Amino acid sequence: MTILVIDDSSVMRRIHSNMLLEHGVAQSFIREAADGKEALAIAQATPVSLFLVDWNMPKLDGLEFVKAIRAMPTYTSTPIIMITSEAAKYNVMDAINAGVTNYVVKPIKGDALWKKISLHLEVGAGK
Repeated sequence: MTILVIDDSSVMRRIHSNMLLEHGVAQSFIREAADGKEALAIAQATPVSLFLVDWNMPKLDGLEFVKAIRAMPTYTSTPIIMITSEAAKYNVMDAINAGVTNYVVKPIKGDALWKKISLHLEVGAGK
């Protein structure tokens, strides 16, 4: 199992990765990318089980990343959770239409993100 955390902010990547670690996901299951272009390269080289994607990133933004990953036969049904400050209803609809599995608006309160992530993890994964 590989979880790919994609965000141009190293602080946000660290926050999301630490949250995964705190919930028992092994460090070896967590990969990070600073933009959608880097994430695509990782996804082509390594099977990914879950994507955590920011929307606003340089080179290839989150929405374009989702469209590109969904066009790849390997990832037509892989869970994608978009984590973004884009809260407008039309943004949510655009993301869902592009193939996002779930949508979380920043700032994230409590365990809201973990609740959505845990739905896609195997029981005991990484422990």
